[in-house]
Amino acid sequence: MKKTCLPVPPGKRARLHEIDPDDTSVCDDKEEAEEIVAKHVRRMAEMQQMLFASQKRALLIVLQGMDGAGKDGTIRHVMSGLNPQGCRVVGFRAPTSDEKAHDFLWRVHREVPSLGWIGIFNRSHYEDVLAARVRKIVPPKVWRGRYAHINAFEKLLADSGVVLLKFFLHISKEEQKERLEKRLHDPRRAWKFDPIDWDNRRLWSEYMEAYEDAIARCGTPWAPWHVVPANRKWYRNLLVSGRIVETLEGMDLKYPRLRAVKRARSGS
Repeated sequence: MKKTCLPVPPGKRARLHEIDPDDTSVCDDKEEAEEIVAKHVRRMAEMQQMLFASQKRALLIVLQGMDGAGKDGTIRHVMSGLNPQGCRVVGFRAPTSDEKAHDFLWRVHREVPSLGWIGIFNRSHYEDVLAARVRKIVPPKVWRGRYAHINAFEKLLADSGVVLLKFFLHISKEEQKERLEKRLHDPRRAWKFDPIDWDNRRLWSEYMEAYEDAIARCGTPWAPWHVVPANRKWYRNLLVSGRIVETLEGMDLKYPRLRAVKRARSGS
């Protein structure tokens, strides 16, 4: 029997074939879900303002998934209410020659959000244990060692005030095929089509194994993974937006008090 899964306990292996990408068990009414997402978007905007004003914490949202999983759509819908002055989206593609001349985390670390900011990674450092592994860009000895490097890197960020939220947008192979074909016939989406997307479909099983390993090996108390059933876009938006709101509210954010007010009240 297929089951739903959002937060993955640290160190636990997410058996992706057992998780139903069509799941809507939290809310099976699309209109109701969209109304809740709208509330989440407004709440996120309120919390972002306090985050930016306090300058004590940062939020880093990592979006991973197969081609067509909805990373762009999640950013477009869930993050629609955020103030661009305190939010930055970074997309990671194949590393440039300059980036290859450094360690694999170099290009990622420099894009981490400053305190007060929200950063969104469309793909991330996890490509170095996913695509690099599946497409045999680096030998096994190299990508296997990267799990420990990633955990240490994310622990450093957490210790420095950066809260990490990592989402794997889980779609079925059939849903992916439908979405990729739509790109070919829609001039508004055709520019997103890349022949390598079809090549990666032939490696679906290898990618699922790589994702399961990454989630198990790099799911930690300070940087948890969340598997999001994403065949239904509205449901994906509901789960992701809800988790972001919960995380921001858990930061206990407050507006800083003016020094002038403090002086006046102290009688100075």
